[in-house]
Amino acid sequence: MKTFLKYQRLTILWALFILTMCSISLGHIGDSHLFFPGFDKLTHCGFFFVLVVFCCSGLIKQQNITCLSYKSLAIITISAILYGGLIELLQLTIFTWRSGEWGDLFADSVGACMGTFSVLIIERAISHGKN
Repeated sequence: MKTFLKYQRLTILWALFILTMCSISLGHIGDSHLFFPGFDKLTHCGFFFVLVVFCCSGLIKQQNITCLSYKSLAIITISAILYGGLIELLQLTIFTWRSGEWGDLFADSVGACMGTFSVLIIERAISHGKN
């Protein structure tokens, strides 16, 4: 467990940051002219992109490998999407000042898949460069 916490510290902190940001009431800030339509979805996408990248990075360091298996990537991606779904359910039932939306879950899923894709591209580029 100590090993897991050592390498996944950033992932856990980022997941808590996501939960905090998705549970607080923004009040009238969300209605500000500074935010464009779709800003919320872009934020969700970015949150989950970073979550997946942090998780993959921690797992690579923990296992001292250069390339994650497709199974590990699938588990990380599905876990991130389920976490996004849990947050949307919490917004729908507990954080009633927020609204659980399918669009947010879709943005979470897109961000998680983008993170997985970027990890795959970087891993392949690094392994290709070593040959």
